[in-house]
Amino acid sequence: MQNNPQVSVSNNPFDIFVIGARKGFHIAIHNLMPNVVMAYVIAEVLNLLGVMKLIGTLFAPVMGLFGLPGEAVTVLLTAWLSSSAGTGVAISLLAKGVLTGGDITILAPAIFLMGSQLQYMGRLLGVSDVPKKYWPLLMLTSIMNAVIAMLVMRIFA
Repeated sequence: MQNNPQVSVSNNPFDIFVIGARKGFHIAIHNLMPNVVMAYVIAEVLNLLGVMKLIGTLFAPVMGLFGLPGEAVTVLLTAWLSSSAGTGVAISLLAKGVLTGGDITILAPAIFLMGSQLQYMGRLLGVSDVPKKYWPLLMLTSIMNAVIAMLVMRIFA
C-alpha cells in the first residue's frame, strides 16, 4: 500500500495500529514461529533418543555453577543459533519439568545476550565490514556477558 505513490497514507491512529498489528503478526508467524517449532522438535528428538539425559549428565558440573541442571546447556546452544529457538527449548524443558521458573530466570538474560550470534555474524559483521580477526573477540564478549548475567541472576532467582 505504501509503495504505490497514488495511495495516501492515513494518519488515523486506528489505521496505523491495524497496519502495525498486521506487520507484527506476519513477523511472528513467518519469522519467529518456525524457529520456536524447530527448537521444540529438536528438544523432543533429543529426549526421545535419550541424548538429553546424556547431555544433562555430561554438562551437569558446568551448568551447576549457575544452579542449573545439565540439560540447560541445550537452551544456550540453541539460543546461540537463534534467540527464539533458545526460548522454544527453554519452554519445552519447562513443560517437561526439567527446568523451573527460577532456572528460566537465570537463563533468560543469557538467551538474549548471546542469542542468534551465528545469524548475526554474517548479517551484521560481514555487512558492516568488521575485520574477521575481531569476530571471535566479539563473539566471546557476548558469551562472557551471558556467563556474568547468569551468575548475577543466580543470586536473585
